[in-house]
Amino acid sequence: MALTAADLQRRHELEGAPDPFPSLGDSTSAPVRPSVPTNGEIHVDSQEAFPSLAPSTATAKQPVTSAWGAAAGPRIKSTTISDSITLSAIDLSSASKDGKPTTLSEVMKQVMTKFKVKIDASTNQKTKQTTFFLKSESQKELDKAKRSLTALLSPVISSVINAPASTISTVIGPKGATLKHIRDQTSVKIDIPRKDVAPANGHSNGHVAVPEDEDEEPTIPITVTGPQPLVTEAQAMLNAIIATKTSKVTQRVRDIPAHILPFVKARRTFFEQAAQGGEVNMNLNSPAREITVSGDREAVVRVVEAIKSTIESLLSSLTSFKIQLQKRQHRLLAGKAIDEIIAKSKCAVIIPAPEDPSEEVIVWGLGTDLASGMQAVMEKANSQYIHEFPLPGPISLSRQYLTYMTRVGYPKTLSIAHPGVSVYTTPEALVSNAAVLHVELIGEKPAVDGAVRQVSELMGKLIGATKEIQIDWLLHRVIQGKNAKKFKTFHEAQNVRVFFPPETAEQSSVLLVYDPTSPNASPNPVEKGKHLDDVGAELLKMARDAADVKSKSISVEKRWHDAVVGQGGTTLNAIIGEDKTLSIKLGADAGDASTEDIILIRGASTDVERVAKEILQIVEDAKNDEIVNSYSVDFEIDREYVGRIVGAGGAGVNRIRDQLGVKVDFNDEESEKEKEGKKKKATHLKAKVKITGRKENVEEAKKRILNQVERLADETSEVLKIPHQYHSGLIGQGGKYVTRLEEKYGVKITFPRDMGEGEGRTRENLKADEVLVKGGRKGVASAKGELMEAVEFEKENNNVIKFSVPTRAVARILGKGGASINDIKDSTNAQIDIDKGADDATNITCRGTKKGIAAAKAAILEIANQVSEEITVVLNIEPKYHRTIIGAGGQGLRDLIVRCGGPTDPRLQAGLVRFPRQGEAVSDEVQLRGDKTVVKKLQAELEKIVTVLRDRVVLGVEIPVAQHRALIGRGGQHLNDLQSRTGTQVQFPGSRSYHQTGEPENAEDLKDVDATNLVKVAGPRAACEKAIEELKASARPAPALESAQAVIKVPFKYHHFVTQQGQLFRTLRSFGVHVDQSGVPTKPGIPPQPPRDGVVTARIDDEADGAAAETQWQVVSNYEEAEEGDSEWTLRARDQAGLERAQETIRGAIEHAKEMTHIGFLTLPDRSSFPRIVGAKGANVARLRVESGADITVSRENTTVVIIGSENAIETAKEAILRIAAPRSRRQND
Repeated sequence: MALTAADLQRRHELEGAPDPFPSLGDSTSAPVRPSVPTNGEIHVDSQEAFPSLAPSTATAKQPVTSAWGAAAGPRIKSTTISDSITLSAIDLSSASKDGKPTTLSEVMKQVMTKFKVKIDASTNQKTKQTTFFLKSESQKELDKAKRSLTALLSPVISSVINAPASTISTVIGPKGATLKHIRDQTSVKIDIPRKDVAPANGHSNGHVAVPEDEDEEPTIPITVTGPQPLVTEAQAMLNAIIATKTSKVTQRVRDIPAHILPFVKARRTFFEQAAQGGEVNMNLNSPAREITVSGDREAVVRVVEAIKSTIESLLSSLTSFKIQLQKRQHRLLAGKAIDEIIAKSKCAVIIPAPEDPSEEVIVWGLGTDLASGMQAVMEKANSQYIHEFPLPGPISLSRQYLTYMTRVGYPKTLSIAHPGVSVYTTPEALVSNAAVLHVELIGEKPAVDGAVRQVSELMGKLIGATKEIQIDWLLHRVIQGKNAKKFKTFHEAQNVRVFFPPETAEQSSVLLVYDPTSPNASPNPVEKGKHLDDVGAELLKMARDAADVKSKSISVEKRWHDAVVGQGGTTLNAIIGEDKTLSIKLGADAGDASTEDIILIRGASTDVERVAKEILQIVEDAKNDEIVNSYSVDFEIDREYVGRIVGAGGAGVNRIRDQLGVKVDFNDEESEKEKEGKKKKATHLKAKVKITGRKENVEEAKKRILNQVERLADETSEVLKIPHQYHSGLIGQGGKYVTRLEEKYGVKITFPRDMGEGEGRTRENLKADEVLVKGGRKGVASAKGELMEAVEFEKENNNVIKFSVPTRAVARILGKGGASINDIKDSTNAQIDIDKGADDATNITCRGTKKGIAAAKAAILEIANQVSEEITVVLNIEPKYHRTIIGAGGQGLRDLIVRCGGPTDPRLQAGLVRFPRQGEAVSDEVQLRGDKTVVKKLQAELEKIVTVLRDRVVLGVEIPVAQHRALIGRGGQHLNDLQSRTGTQVQFPGSRSYHQTGEPENAEDLKDVDATNLVKVAGPRAACEKAIEELKASARPAPALESAQAVIKVPFKYHHFVTQQGQLFRTLRSFGVHVDQSGVPTKPGIPPQPPRDGVVTARIDDEADGAAAETQWQVVSNYEEAEEGDSEWTLRARDQAGLERAQETIRGAIEHAKEMTHIGFLTLPDRSSFPRIVGAKGANVARLRVESGADITVSRENTTVVIIGSENAIETAKEAILRIAAPRSRRQND
């Protein structure tokens, strides 16, 4: 009879004692045999070997005897150990034998006999608690007795712990060691479901679901069964293990209200402080309105609580108001503008989505901040000029233009060509329903005007240059794949670009565009149309040659649709194929409202028939799934390869299961016969492999496993001796170097890890200077050669030097944002590691060439020495003076440091002078830290500046607004000279710091002065008085502008022609008249040129020469779509005469504008005649304006001349221009 190792162990009493925790369900108990002490065995918990020093130890008091007495020989020291346990409830059901009840005394007698202890019991009738007093000569036997008694008298319970799936491997331990230790210590039963049957988060499909969120990791139930106290002890041990693996946690704060999100975003620093030094990482997902916090558990909890409390506080304290702004202005309130507004006004602005037609803007903030919030929003909304350029033509043509512009990235190209201009097109969601499509241009007006001219030119070139043809979308991929070279030829030979719609859109419209940007592009619409027609005909021929598309519906019950789709769409993807020239719609997607038991297939005829058969076969197989999946195959492989095929954590076998949908089982347990054979001689042990599933998939899985076994049989390994100091260089950052070698040669390279216990150790028993290379023989040899070459390189370039610096110098060594340390790294090519600690000294390690690390050390020590010689001085300077000392952009502070002998490099200047920063508590402490000489000079200079500032006053002076520009000078030259001469600051109305300067001391004397004329002068009183005297002397006496005033109405539709692009206002200023307008028109002053295809082109003369045939004349009415309404102009003049002249001039301009009833667009073949039309210094065009009475504009970008005036005037001007533009022979004949 064959005996197991456990049987032999019990037979020969090698365990040292019977099982102290026998199975509670076992009705038979083995007789207790005396323990036979083993030679050389030491029990660290033995009371005899290591007597306890605890107070509970009862040691018999020995009498003092003489060392010369009879008792001086060897003696056995007798000790008695006692302990007690108290049980609140006693359950004898688990101690019964053969179903017969037992008594408490019988249980006590059984334990006393088994463990050689003495037990007394005492029961308190009031509390119903029983206390057991145990005594023994062995601490080990006492502990065993306590556990046995507790197990026999406590109720058996079951408890479940839901452990994160990632911690299960740690709970089990290497080869089950950790779990076995817990079972042995507590004698409880612990059940952990197998991976292929464990329900994770309620799923039992054999795979742990991958969570969408990091904080929703699936859990595995661990069931603990046994006596109640022991179950509690086992639970505590399991929870302690799980806690070591879940110290890091991720939490999310979701569904943050949209109006709260900007305020929360602005308080990031506050939330980081809530972590109290813990390691946390916060990520904001604005579209989802959620914040993800990950890191140390306790720090994450504090940060999340801070975020939630902030949200609750803001919800109760914020109020809002709504304003209406034109939709185009909303673009100026998005993106960075939101952060700028909240930083400036402490208010947030919420705008509707671009596809939302609403024009309502909501401003949120505290009640006291809403006024400044509204002001900030209005300033931002009006901060830039916005021009809406409507795309010409009917809406279908406009969509073609928009498609071309977006596909070629024209908005980005236009923005690059005109810096400062942002270009936006109609959102894609609105294109299908929009009546008019626009291009919005935002920026400074001169730049926007230049961009508008470029868009206008593009629209002119696109007229007649687009065409759409219909080709079934299923053929698009086939046509593009088979005819890639032809599409290139279309563009090179015929200047036509082809744009297929995105495949996901499933649209059949293909856009052809005659490329307007090509240098070979022809302006002739006939030639454009011919090229487009030729390419369109060729594309249609390609479509006919590709395939004839058909549709077919097959009836399949809805319950079988999942089988057709497959897990994650895998089956459906396999059916469709890589070309994706098929469309398969299932159920409701098929478009048949009468039933969902249908599948619609559309594609090439041959593919449709093939796919229909495959789908029906899949459905048939699904119906017989149990029969099909019952196929299995058994075979054997060498047991040594099982671990490699299964892979780490089952990765290898899981990959086969996922890809082929089969079940793979390995059985590598040794049979008794194999064990006996193994003792006799060394043999190759075999492992059995069983694969179950579909027959085709099973055969493929078997083939893959056997191929892998064949590769492993050729595998060899070699251990290389490489000093440990070079390992990190060979591995590379993130393992990139060693990974490259593994992929290049198909090998596995293993470096030793930390030699501590637990998971840090590698599976191979490697020494610190050993590297294992495993793989095919050829690959191992090649990888070894390259590794040894790399070692030689590392020996040359991986020298190491270690030294320490004072911890307080580390910040200076690093520099702002790591600038200083990065400069040292770049200049020396050394790798520098700083081990910053809490001690006074910080260790620094430099790696690299000998020359490089020496230079790096010298540079670091030089900085450290500078810090050691530094001093720190704190000055008290009122916060109101801080901005003045720092200066615009910090320039004032930089100049001060240079004046005092400090460094000129801004990075070295950082930290010399530190003012309280934004977000910190308001303080008047300014810290100076640096070289003693420089700090002392800075201290003296700052004290001098503060003394001057404390004597600073603000005085006002009345200077007419008309004189301000002259006093400021070009680029502020005059103003800067005045301020330098007098040592003051002069603020004119409208400057950024005007309102921050404060109220003038003499404000009472200037209360009747217009705010636009009030100039503020700040500085020492004497200096301010001197500056005011100079300002008054420099300002020319200006008569009051308010002596004459009048109001005149100007219709919006005449505004463009009345103002003459600002010429009228310049004329009025020469009369001494200032104009305030109540409003300006929003529509363009001149309607755009209509598309040529929609206009009947009239011949200019009867001669059919080429040039005349290409000349076009288009006439449109000027004011048909003009903006209605009037603008009130308020005229303010120095005297009545000037006012009357201005009124007469404006009325004349309005009358002239009324006559400008028509606009003519004269498009010439080329620009060759333009110099003759314009004449020397514009003489000819000026003469034509006088003779015809029309306004004539000759374009600088294209070949169009725009003529504006009455119908007769533009005809007269047109004829005159054509005579000038005609060839010389014709002019002589005329």
